[in-house]
Amino acid sequence: MYLTKDQERMLSGEEGEVVERMFRLLVRLGDIYGADRMIPIASAQVAGVSYKSIGDPGLEFLEDIAAKGAKVRIPTTLNPPGMDLVDWRELGFPEDFAEKQLRIMEAFRKMGIMMTATCTPYLVGNLPRFGEHIAWSESSAVSFANSVIGARTNREGGPSALAAAICGLTPNYGLHLDENRKPSYLIEVKAELRNTSDFGALGYHVGKIVKDKIPYFRGIREADVDQLKALGAAMAASGAVALYHVEGITPEAKQMDISGLERVEVGEQELRAAYEKLNTGSSPDIVILGCPHASLKEIATLASKLEGKRLRKPVWICTSRATKEAATRMGLTGAIEAAGGRVVADTCTVVSPIERMGYRTVGVDSGKAANYLPGFCKQQVVFKSLDELLEEMMA
Repeated sequence: MYLTKDQERMLSGEEGEVVERMFRLLVRLGDIYGADRMIPIASAQVAGVSYKSIGDPGLEFLEDIAAKGAKVRIPTTLNPPGMDLVDWRELGFPEDFAEKQLRIMEAFRKMGIMMTATCTPYLVGNLPRFGEHIAWSESSAVSFANSVIGARTNREGGPSALAAAICGLTPNYGLHLDENRKPSYLIEVKAELRNTSDFGALGYHVGKIVKDKIPYFRGIREADVDQLKALGAAMAASGAVALYHVEGITPEAKQMDISGLERVEVGEQELRAAYEKLNTGSSPDIVILGCPHASLKEIATLASKLEGKRLRKPVWICTSRATKEAATRMGLTGAIEAAGGRVVADTCTVVSPIERMGYRTVGVDSGKAANYLPGFCKQQVVFKSLDELLEEMMA
């Protein structure tokens, strides 16, 4: 791999121990995947934030490099931690967990990372341009950036994204290259997609088929940002899909040659099978929405559906702190709380210790959450549309 003189200085330790360690990691990745050079990146997005995910070893690593002066060189946003950073006591998050989680956040703060605490950085200011090179690690954000925006990132691990942020560079391989962004499967969608959960079911089903390859969808007539977010998140969870194309909707689809692709048809029967596979519970203890983090539009939708209603069991909608503040100014948070719900900031159900908080069955409208909750949080899952979930929770 070709390195510039400045990069050689980083590798030799002339810019300090932390930079050397981080750059060596990037060079090893580049060597493994056959990168020809390093490329500058416009932003990074770092995962591996929840104490539940990284534990004491991760905490010690972050505190060590922060104490040694690690600083990011480019705008860098942060994935969700395992709790609401403000209201964690009121919501019932464990004290011992909170103490470690706050130390992790402080280590990231010392590095100059933005305390966004969200898996949807593109909704809170980290919005790359079409074709721009970035290094993001949250799987649903990677999918959205590559597919809906047309930026370019591999699915980085937490350490490699942090290394890229500290060095301002990433190896030039994978989805940074034109030839690796071409589809491998043509997905003919014959089912009617009525709501966000249908997009999640579709994504779960297709991800299982294509695995880490690139699907091209034909037959999706209309999809908004939240539905595309749900589609990509579910495919990332079930099949490590980091890029997809939707005919007539996503920006690179019109550039793709789909002749000769393996064809897969998805109809109503396949969608129903996906719902059946993901439903492992019967009656939710709690409904948790916002995986990936809810947009302002999704919070407004929930508020309108709860107007004049009263919940008999808890309903949370997870979002970024910035989005919650906007929702509060609009009166949406108050409307949801008046019905007995909560707008929960910073965290995501998948990385939170809900199994320690008395919950055993969670209702979700997210294909990603439905796929991950049984393993990550020891939960049974009720996977349904928003309307169906709220009907179950009403007093």
